[in-house]
Amino acid sequence: MQHHTTLLRRGLMATVAGLVLAAAAPALAAPPLLQAEHQTYDLPAQPLGEALGAAARISGRQVVVASPLVRGKTAPALSGRYTADQAYAALLSGSGLKLVRVGATLVLKPADETAPGEVRAGDEPESLAEVVVTGSRIRGAGPAGANIIAISRQDIEASGLASTQEILQALPQNYAGGASEGAASLSNRNGALYNGGYGTGVNLRGLGNTSTLVLINGDRPAMGGLAGSFADLSLIPSTAVQRVEVLADGASAIYGSDAVAGVVNLVMRDRMDGGEARLRFGSADGDLSQGQAALIIGKVWDQGNVTLAYEALRRGRLAAEDRDYAREDLRPFGGLDRRSNYASPGTIVAGGRYFAIPAGQNGAGLGPARLAPDQINRRDARLGTDILPRQTSQSLYVSGGYDIDADTTITARLLAADRRYDLRGIPVWASAVSVPVTNPFYVDPLGTRLPVRVLYRFAEDLGAERDRGHVRAVNTGAELTRRIGAWSLTASGGYGRQNDAMGLQNMVNTYRLGLALADTNPVTAYNLFGGPRATNPSTIESIRGWSKSNGVYTVWTAGLKGDGDLLELPGGPLKLAVGYEHRSERYRLTSSSYQTTANQRVVQTAFPGARKIEALYAELRAPLIGERQQTPGVRRLELSLAGRLEDYSDFGRTTNPKVGFDWATFGGLTVKGSYGASFRAPSFQDQRIGPGQIQYFPYAVVDPRSPTGMTNVLFLLGNTPGIGPERAKTWTAGVEWKPPGAPGVRIAATYYRVDYRDRIGALNADALNMLINRDLYASQLNEAPTAAEIAEYYASPYLSNTSNIAAGDIKIIANARNQNLSSMVQDGIDFDAGWQGDLAGERIGLGVSGAYTFRVDKRYTAGAPSVDVADSVGNPLKLRLRGRANWSRGLWDFAAALNHSGGYVNQTVTPNRSVSSWTTLDLNVAVRLPPTPGLLKGLRLALSVTNLFDKDPPFVESVTPSSAIGFDVDNASPIGRLAALTVTRSW
Repeated sequence: MQHHTTLLRRGLMATVAGLVLAAAAPALAAPPLLQAEHQTYDLPAQPLGEALGAAARISGRQVVVASPLVRGKTAPALSGRYTADQAYAALLSGSGLKLVRVGATLVLKPADETAPGEVRAGDEPESLAEVVVTGSRIRGAGPAGANIIAISRQDIEASGLASTQEILQALPQNYAGGASEGAASLSNRNGALYNGGYGTGVNLRGLGNTSTLVLINGDRPAMGGLAGSFADLSLIPSTAVQRVEVLADGASAIYGSDAVAGVVNLVMRDRMDGGEARLRFGSADGDLSQGQAALIIGKVWDQGNVTLAYEALRRGRLAAEDRDYAREDLRPFGGLDRRSNYASPGTIVAGGRYFAIPAGQNGAGLGPARLAPDQINRRDARLGTDILPRQTSQSLYVSGGYDIDADTTITARLLAADRRYDLRGIPVWASAVSVPVTNPFYVDPLGTRLPVRVLYRFAEDLGAERDRGHVRAVNTGAELTRRIGAWSLTASGGYGRQNDAMGLQNMVNTYRLGLALADTNPVTAYNLFGGPRATNPSTIESIRGWSKSNGVYTVWTAGLKGDGDLLELPGGPLKLAVGYEHRSERYRLTSSSYQTTANQRVVQTAFPGARKIEALYAELRAPLIGERQQTPGVRRLELSLAGRLEDYSDFGRTTNPKVGFDWATFGGLTVKGSYGASFRAPSFQDQRIGPGQIQYFPYAVVDPRSPTGMTNVLFLLGNTPGIGPERAKTWTAGVEWKPPGAPGVRIAATYYRVDYRDRIGALNADALNMLINRDLYASQLNEAPTAAEIAEYYASPYLSNTSNIAAGDIKIIANARNQNLSSMVQDGIDFDAGWQGDLAGERIGLGVSGAYTFRVDKRYTAGAPSVDVADSVGNPLKLRLRGRANWSRGLWDFAAALNHSGGYVNQTVTPNRSVSSWTTLDLNVAVRLPPTPGLLKGLRLALSVTNLFDKDPPFVESVTPSSAIGFDVDNASPIGRLAALTVTRSW
């Protein structure tokens, strides 16, 4: 396989080099002056910033623009063939602005050099011509057929949000289920269990974190979570983000694996010219604190630029005691009492009966007469735990570029991050403990003189179980770009590494506990028959166990790309991008524990070896009809064709095409559409087979067919051999309207459909519902297992019987292993309507964006009927909205955001219960101090309040195999009202 891959890599590189040179030949052969000077421009009257961006893309002449200079200005229509200088002069006529040459770059400045432009935070200059928009490999061209959802630096400032993950979580198209810091300890759905480091990913459409591709400046970062299951947004400093571009459409034809639901590209502030310092402090009614300190400085000169950013962010823990609904006894909210049977004092189990141990005694001299027969001491396991961990992070971003000559540029960047977390959690181990008759505190309720079992909560003796960890990441990249006429050739390389070090403390070492229970000395024996800490402190210390793991994900990348004009069509230049990419990925996991043995035990988990990927791609952008052709009903018609061939060293090849079009009619209306094929490669975790990836788990679940309403099921968990890639077909169709008579108005709507097949089914995420929805899981249920089958599983070392269910009580065996067995069809609509403009000298904006899901039809197995799971627990909501309003008057800026999540159904409880909708309001008020000399110059104060009215999440009886809680972490935040003051100084 390695020899085959090497040959393929060489062949691909030779092919790409040939295509690049062949495609560039017309440009190289053309007279340089004619090729560079005259271009066709067909631009309507539009905001000046948009006009300059369009002219930059056509001319290839890089322009740097500070957005305050063009705010509220409109450029005239421009049609015909012009030089770049002529085009810019026409667009800037009467604007009071001019272009100044700085090296090879044109910079927009006031015509009066002494007139100061009003520059606000986030308004540093941005290159317009060299921008590669997310969803396309062609410079200056957006993806045909799809709308880019853009979050600008100004939007980030107006939101009042501190971190990168908070910014993305506010996006209506992003579903919080899966990899988020809250779900990591409160949910087992959507891959949340793989998020051992309490990071946060992106989950567009709710298709899974692994189905959304995250890029930083167009590059893949190292992945986080178990086996590299998601890109961790918490490691990216928000201070260094210039804008966020979201393509909510399949894009494997452009980027390869993972881009099924879409792509999120974080574009960094690489051309910062000046500096900005920021201090922020926030508090959620005193229950949770948040602090941020950040600095970004940059310099742009004739031949280059450099930017350096540092950010430190600290957020305190959110304790369960601070939220009424963070409990297991949910009766006050209309739910059930789901408190744990493990308490201190505990409960004796003998002869199939329960005997509660009385409180207020130390276990010495306890006799059967004092026990409470047929009663259980219960304890809310959430007491003393956290809903959200304490998080402390630091990140450093450095980037630079240098113009070797007028046509050659080299750029490089480094992102390094360090995050530490600390969470008081519910014990991961809870099992009845067998006490021998030799124990000096032994009590026999039935007089059988046989060992008894005790349900006991060790957290009262050892302290709350602590989940602590340290996440470190570094991502680097460099590019060398050579411009040859209308073409640009780029060679790139990169390296990324993320290290997730995780640890659990205050666990029980069962081996040491067994010795302490068998001890006959009452001074040193473990006493399970008294209250908390009735045992000798030194004995308690002797059973204190722990576990640690260290996961390392590494990625190497290299690429060669060429893009530019092939020839001039009547409608404009035909553009092409071709390229080759190589990527090598690897994941390693080392674990050590002191839980079941006398000494520390170290295990190197067997994951597949290095994965090597070779890719060849091409993208063509064809302007079939241009404005000067004066075609009835068509102002502009552009077609985009893209395709990508990838070869994986572990499972073979995949080919993915995409086609899209933009049809600009008259009256500012544009119709768009696209079709494409996408895929997700199986992760290292999906392909892992063997010890550590197999578990047999007995558990009692709700069963409508059972006379008692419950049935004991033996769940088979883990992977099956031969797991292959997931595949999808995606369609979009949309419209965008910018009325010519209403500058600043934009209305857009896009319909999408995803036909997703061969999904790697994580049935364990829906394990509690398998008997409720028998028709969906019939092929995975063995409802008449033999005693021999059950005995074989019970004799396995992979059995984890935390519920203490006897083999004879198992009625059903459920195969919940991961397999390529499920499929899904999802469709919906994204929409955005807004107006931004100046009124009587004041800047005003209004708008609303949202996502409405029509259906999410899932087939859990190949032969099962499909079921619409939209608007249910663990699945995307049908409706999410975010309304926005902003108003700037003089030195004051006001912004508000209304967040709405529609109601849905909790199908995990019987009977099913409706969940109310949830609406919150965010406010942000900022003032810029008058421009005066000294330290106060460029100072901005902002007060932001999220969830202004402190609305609690709607009640959801959320149940996991280990606990329960009264809200749905996938669709609501427990933080509540958080007020923050931010002080920013720009220069």
